[in-house]
Amino acid sequence: MTINAIAPNLNGAGLKIGVVMSRFNTPVCEGLRDACLAELKALGVAEQDVWLGTVAGALEIPLVLQKLAHTKRFDALIALGAVIRGETYHFELVSNESGAGVTRIALDHGIPVANAILTTETDEQAEVRMTEKGRDAARVAVETANLLKVIR
Repeated sequence: MTINAIAPNLNGAGLKIGVVMSRFNTPVCEGLRDACLAELKALGVAEQDVWLGTVAGALEIPLVLQKLAHTKRFDALIALGAVIRGETYHFELVSNESGAGVTRIALDHGIPVANAILTTETDEQAEVRMTEKGRDAARVAVETANLLKVIR
């Protein structure tokens, strides 16, 4: 049997990427943003092909992603944010609902959405993860956009 395997393609040249970043937990979100944008550039995505918008918190991210998906101008979208556990149930609500919303945008619109909304117990955990998660989001967006182009 011959299997038609498609190799991962991390060449971002020509791709248009939309990024939505939460401003809540700003230092972590800015760390995610900086790592993500640097990785997109390293993968060959041109600066003029990246759109970056900010929202107040993680719960607002899915709505903006949805509007971006509706435009059909982007090959992939990226969600950046940080939800850090506090003393109330609000952590679970924000984590679960923002995650479900991000996933729904991808499935409803058939567009890759890299979810880099960190959900951590502490600020320190978020700070340790922000750089690698920001880079991962860029790689996921580019690789999945390229895979969908092959499938189409």
